[in-house]
Amino acid sequence: MRTNSEIQVMVVDDKRGSREALEKMIAKEDYRVSVAHDAETALAIFDAEPTHLLITDLKMPGMDGISLLKEVKRKSPETEVILISGHGTVEIAVEAMREGAYDFITKPLERVVVLKAISKAREKQDLIRENADLRAKLQDLTDSHGIIGNSAAIHEVRELIRQVAPTSANVLVLGGSGTGKELVANAIHKSSEQAGGAFIKVNCAALPETLLESELFGYERGAFTGAVARKEGRFFLADKGMLFLDEIGDMPMPLQAKILRVLQEGEFERLGGNETIKVDVRIVAATNQDLALAIAERRFREDLYYRLNVININLPRLRDRRSDIPLLAEHFIQRFSAKNNQQVSGFSRDALEAMSNYDWPGNIRELQNTVERAIVLGRSEVLTLDDLSPAITKGIVSDERETVEAGVPIISIPVGMSLAEVEHRVILETLRSTGGDKSAAARRLGIATRTVYRKLDQAEQLKN
Repeated sequence: MRTNSEIQVMVVDDKRGSREALEKMIAKEDYRVSVAHDAETALAIFDAEPTHLLITDLKMPGMDGISLLKEVKRKSPETEVILISGHGTVEIAVEAMREGAYDFITKPLERVVVLKAISKAREKQDLIRENADLRAKLQDLTDSHGIIGNSAAIHEVRELIRQVAPTSANVLVLGGSGTGKELVANAIHKSSEQAGGAFIKVNCAALPETLLESELFGYERGAFTGAVARKEGRFFLADKGMLFLDEIGDMPMPLQAKILRVLQEGEFERLGGNETIKVDVRIVAATNQDLALAIAERRFREDLYYRLNVININLPRLRDRRSDIPLLAEHFIQRFSAKNNQQVSGFSRDALEAMSNYDWPGNIRELQNTVERAIVLGRSEVLTLDDLSPAITKGIVSDERETVEAGVPIISIPVGMSLAEVEHRVILETLRSTGGDKSAAARRLGIATRTVYRKLDQAEQLKN
């Protein structure tokens, strides 16, 4: 994260006293500050030197603050703009936020409110920059066949794949459900000498014994009721290629003996047939079970285990590679935002922290589903804690609470103001105190984030 001294802030106000007070307040926090007395001067400075954050008065001679906001956003969309005014209204605030303002602060200015707005704007910029860095890292992993991560454990997995893929050795992939076993098998195939052949997959746990046997070895016409024609099995289809036996630990014992014969002799017969079929098939098997325990309990053949376990790749659980969670989340954001036609730039820092602290019993598959759910149900470009499932955010208390002692302004409500106007003013003042974070505002108000968006839209409709 950048230090304050790396942040360039520009203050634009036609009133000298206000301009100098803001400059002194911000510079005291070690920010670099430039000042301008009108919008035209501000744009000249803006063109001459990088500006990360611009704070401008709304009403000024010549070009006003809204027009300056539009021009700055046109030139540099990443620059955040905070508008200040002594004549704030719901309509002006809504217009400012629609044009891209980060915040709208009413006068008299309070130091803690101004500095809070600057800090939150910086956090947004840092988040965008971090997400861009994650996308760049993902680009660097384009040749990893979808195995995403920079942790030591994943580097080791990729190195094992690189070493074993060019050989003809059978591979046993171990890991919990959702850790990416099929992804590893696919990566081995793509980098192997069998890459030109078929890559056939079978889930041994998904089929009953009789059906699994016919799927693996095929059958002849008349082999059983309903066998009206010959069917080729997966071993035949995988000849000169690779067969992925997923959840091999769930394979029934009688069928394990037939698999062992294929591995030893390279031959089998179809169900109901007498013809011996020769095949050249490389096996990658996977399981989430403890096969040593299964052998001890006589649920798995020891000789088959040794035939399969020539090379062993053990996949870590997601909670054992937490440093990879932001990279994986960004990967899934790119995939599912395109799939669901949503514009999502990333997760907020507190959402990423919650995700990194969660234990993910469903591993990568659970993370994938979590990201897609957040994209589908989220309402803002940056996904927040509110967009995550309660299982992930359980026990998290927002650190965004503010008290009167911390400088939260008291709202004055004129007699005669309509209830709708009071409601809109409360929402806008709460948004101001959260630095424009609608999810945080919704939590403070005890309403849904969608309600904040709807109330702001209603205010705009009233204006029109």
